[in-house]
Amino acid sequence: MDLTHLALAPWDIVIRCVAIYVVMVIGLRFFGKRELGQMTVFDLVLVLLVANAVQPAMTGPDTSLVGGLLIIGTLLAVNWTVGQGRLRNKFIRQLLQPPATVLASEGRWDSVALRSQGLDQEDAEAALREHGVDDVKETTLVELEPDGSISVVAQEGKRTIRPRRRTRSVKRP
Repeated sequence: MDLTHLALAPWDIVIRCVAIYVVMVIGLRFFGKRELGQMTVFDLVLVLLVANAVQPAMTGPDTSLVGGLLIIGTLLAVNWTVGQGRLRNKFIRQLLQPPATVLASEGRWDSVALRSQGLDQEDAEAALREHGVDDVKETTLVELEPDGSISVVAQEGKRTIRPRRRTRSVKRP
């Protein structure tokens, strides 16, 4: 096995990578906001299986080191380009990033919005508690953000706390 000999033309590998990337972005875009913000064990298994399944589609018969490096470079370049496009172009941003969804307004749940986003009321109530709100009646607005997080605007005079984000712990000397 030659680590530097490509079994496919470089452009073939690049086209395969871009096609897989585009299909994955489209799939995740329509997968739903909740799933992006709250991965379950089942979602993780799905991501791992999809990654394993698409690998042969990207590499074809190529198992060279150069082919692998070309794939990594292509994916990084496409991802950077999409990120820059999203920042600079409103159409691309709207295409890739869904708008926030109102889950509750003026203290009342929108059961249609909850159902359409794959949430049940218990999930949404847990998010309220993370914000320091005991009941939806204490809110003015509850939204499911494009990243899958839930934002809560409490009624005036009601105390809310910002939910803690998971962060890596850093060992200090």
